[in-house]
Amino acid sequence: MSVHAIPAEGRKRTTALTVAALGVVFGDIGTSPLYTVKECFSEFTGVQPTHDNVLGMLSLITWALILVVTVKYVLVVMRADNRGEGGVLALMALVSRQMGITERRRRI
Repeated sequence: MSVHAIPAEGRKRTTALTVAALGVVFGDIGTSPLYTVKECFSEFTGVQPTHDNVLGMLSLITWALILVVTVKYVLVVMRADNRGEGGVLALMALVSRQMGITERRRRI
C-alpha cells in the first residue's frame, strides 16, 4: 500500500499521534532521571553534591533503570506463551489474535 492511498487527514492524525507518543516516552525517560538527581541533592536529603556523591547517585539511578527494565521484560515478555513458544514474537502473536483488531492492523 502506498503512502498516497491513505487520505491526508489520516496521515496528519497518524503523524500527530506518533509525535505525541514519542514525546511521552522520551519525555518521561529524559525527565525522570533529571528529577531524581535534583531530589537526591535537595535540602530534604542533606546530601552534598560532591564528586563521589554525584557518581554514586548516577550509579544508583543507572542500575535502578537497568533492573526495572530487565524485571519488566522477564515478567511480561518472557511469560507470554504461544503454544510453547515465548518471547517478543509470541507476545505479538497473542496480541494480534485479540478481538477488535482489524486485519490491516494485524499486518503492521
